Amino acid sequence: MKFYDSMAKSTVDLDLPKDSIVRVFVCGPTVQDNIHIGHGRTYIFFDALVKYLRSKGYEVFYLQNITDIDDKIINRATEEGRPFTDVSETYLKKYLRLMDRLRVDSVNFYARATFHIREIIDQISRLIKRGSAYETSDGVYFRVSSFEEYGKLSGQRGESLIAGARVAISEDKKDPRDFVLWKKRRPGEPFWSSPFGEGRPGWHIEDTAITERYFGATYEIHGGGTDLIFPHHDAEIAIERTLSRSDFLARYWIHTGMVNVMNEKMSKSLKNYVLLEDLLEKFDSGTIRYWALNSSYRSVVNYSVDALEEAKINVESIRNIHSKLKTKDSFGPGCGADFSGLKSAIMEAIDRDFNFREGFVKLKEGLQEAWTNYDRLSRDEAQTIIETIQWVDSFTGILPEVDIRKKGDLIKMLIDLRRELRKAKRYDLSDKIRSGLLDAGIHLEDQGDETVWWE
Repeated sequence: MKFYDSMAKSTVDLDLPKDSIVRVFVCGPTVQDNIHIGHGRTYIFFDALVKYLRSKGYEVFYLQNITDIDDKIINRATEEGRPFTDVSETYLKKYLRLMDRLRVDSVNFYARATFHIREIIDQISRLIKRGSAYETSDGVYFRVSSFEEYGKLSGQRGESLIAGARVAISEDKKDPRDFVLWKKRRPGEPFWSSPFGEGRPGWHIEDTAITERYFGATYEIHGGGTDLIFPHHDAEIAIERTLSRSDFLARYWIHTGMVNVMNEKMSKSLKNYVLLEDLLEKFDSGTIRYWALNSSYRSVVNYSVDALEEAKINVESIRNIHSKLKTKDSFGPGCGADFSGLKSAIMEAIDRDFNFREGFVKLKEGLQEAWTNYDRLSRDEAQTIIETIQWVDSFTGILPEVDIRKKGDLIKMLIDLRRELRKAKRYDLSDKIRSGLLDAGIHLEDQGDETVWWE
């Protein structure tokens, strides 16, 4: 496999260990708002990448962080007059529900920043001890001058570098390039105790504390959107390499391009912000995943309704052939086409810089051949095509989800169980069922003796 490495700034061989776990870390969301299609594209791509690696026999552990303490979260909580934990919990649950609806289910573990304060404090203490961080009146800062290679990933070096804080605060840091590791407590803000005063972590060190906790000082793949390269990923590298003295943080760096809407940069001010929640009301997950994967992951992709409609047509075509082949009950002598090589052709395409778009092209070429010779297909040829489609679906997620009737039967069974528990006055368990269904996006409403549900 070859791909474009953001650190090397060139195409390299992806040389991963087959005899040990491949560790993948991708920056997760800041849970202070609904996520948009730009987030969706990134998380769909890395979901497909991880599943594709697993389909090739690699054992992958996929870790994603959740930023659940941040200036944006605190500001939203203040505006709405509620605890910051309410804001983060609300949008974390929404995020996980949306990922479930998008069939993004390859993540092994979601690590929340607030659950790793001890690790964050430990890293800051070690950086101070090494002279690479210093305390001021408003926090603790990383001394950028102590790490000579700062900015290597982004290509921004020397005096051109800007401060890496998300929100400017009054500070007396020693160099405008230095970035915050710990923000000292301000009135009305959440805080934790530390050797450097009550406060909360800066953005960048949340990720390094988490990856060091679960992966150690180095790991195989770090991913995220291109908007995170500077300052976030540059800062991560500086922190962890200063602590570990290693030559690298991640062996490979993979970044996804941004999403424009109708050829313009997506922005709330332009009112062209497309939320995933809204998109899922119009298109199913398979269509959205096809659209997200049907372009170079590194390129800026343009969102439009027409593009989604085109993706829908392509997905329905694949599903139609798959369905007809599965229900085919009469077979011919065989058409002579080499369908056994279709999987290899698709894999060869994807192995060139995770080119799922070219993989779709190869799949559709094979399906066109099968459709042209549908009546002549032998049982073995039909089965080979079915298995190839299902293999592609295992990482692209384009086939239909579980039959809605089966889903409805399961929900009805849970509603019946809840009714029996309520009759037995086991309200604790009946409420647990209701809460669990709500977390899964299923709403219940008791109407007399009946209970109705909807998504």
